[in-house]
Amino acid sequence: MTEVAAIAVPRGQGLGSDARLRRRYAAERRFRLYGMGAIALAVLMLGVLLVSIVSKGYSAFVQTEIALDINFDPAVVDPDGKRDPEALANADYGKLVKTAVQSRFPDVGSREEKRKLNELISGGAQFQLRRMVAADPSLIGTTQRVWFTADDNFDMLNKGYMLRSGDEASRQLSDKQIAWFDALAADGRVRKAFNTTFFTAGDSREPEQAGVWGAVVGTILTMLVTLSMTLPVGVATAIYLEEFAPRNRWTDLIEVNINNLAAVPSIVYGLLGLAVFLGFFGLPRSAPLVGGMVLALIVLPTIIIAGRSALKAVPPSIREAALGVGASPLQVVFHHVLPLATPGILTGTIIGMAHALGESAPLLMIGMVAFIVDIPHGVTDPATVLPVQIFLWADSAERAFVERTSAAIMVLLAVLMAMNALAVILRRRFERRW
Repeated sequence: MTEVAAIAVPRGQGLGSDARLRRRYAAERRFRLYGMGAIALAVLMLGVLLVSIVSKGYSAFVQTEIALDINFDPAVVDPDGKRDPEALANADYGKLVKTAVQSRFPDVGSREEKRKLNELISGGAQFQLRRMVAADPSLIGTTQRVWFTADDNFDMLNKGYMLRSGDEASRQLSDKQIAWFDALAADGRVRKAFNTTFFTAGDSREPEQAGVWGAVVGTILTMLVTLSMTLPVGVATAIYLEEFAPRNRWTDLIEVNINNLAAVPSIVYGLLGLAVFLGFFGLPRSAPLVGGMVLALIVLPTIIIAGRSALKAVPPSIREAALGVGASPLQVVFHHVLPLATPGILTGTIIGMAHALGESAPLLMIGMVAFIVDIPHGVTDPATVLPVQIFLWADSAERAFVERTSAAIMVLLAVLMAMNALAVILRRRFERRW
């Protein structure tokens, strides 16, 4: 009994160990709380950003329309009565719109008031009538009620973004213009409809006629060029460096440079494209071909690094088993290792493409900031992309472009989230855990 007491813990030492243990557990709890707080703050900031974007951009998906009774006067549309397509295309449809507007307000007499009255309707109304007559020439000689897109100022008024009160000189619209619009609304000739123009048209100086389809097509063409160049080159480089390249100072130098290229600012690649692709090779400016080549330089290091990581994740036993049954090194890679590494390679590729999709600085350097109205049909046609289109609209002064900028950001975010979701689905669907 005496010997046991002799080796007992000295007085106070047990209490000190308990105190240190409690402090350690308290520190761990605080660390977890800090981490949870950081995540909560990040989610809060992301939520604030998304709410701000959506609150400013959702209204761009609807557009104010005004109904007019259009008299397709044969003397204006087809004076010769021959239904010649060229004559129908060159008719003065703007006169039909002005006549219909002024017939609703016959008391408007002065030239200045008539000019302001005609501003009710968007300038694209005449092209709408031209398309209607081209599709159905039997409209000539009839009177039809047609819904036209309202001018952007009246659209903002109808959506509540423009004040009705206050000094008339401080507003975009005069009191008479507001009164004319209210009269049409009281007569049931004003409505809000889904803004199909936003998804089917290219860029325009007029906000109510501007759309993202041209930028979407340019983005698709640019991404196709980027993918066609980076995927085969990136995968081939990853396979060589990971499976066949000898371990020496040269391969070490290549690996270091690849890792460094992944951290180079994207605008540097834009300067490279400007100097080499445009200046030296003379490729077309503001084309998806050049944009895709510049973005390929940005994405290539990411795909190489992701590909090497995916190949390295395949267990060595797979290679050893294949070699043991007589497969050549090339067969080992392409018949066994590469199929197992494909999910990781695809995931890295999609993430790299999503990164390229959000780039704007290098594309500004090669001229894709140009004002492009027509929808591109090939990789050599002038085009722009969604990030650059957002940049252009954000720099516009009209209030209507504010909501279209936010709406275009929503479209871009939807595409990015879809690409990242695809990467997650592919990884979960095909990934194998060893």
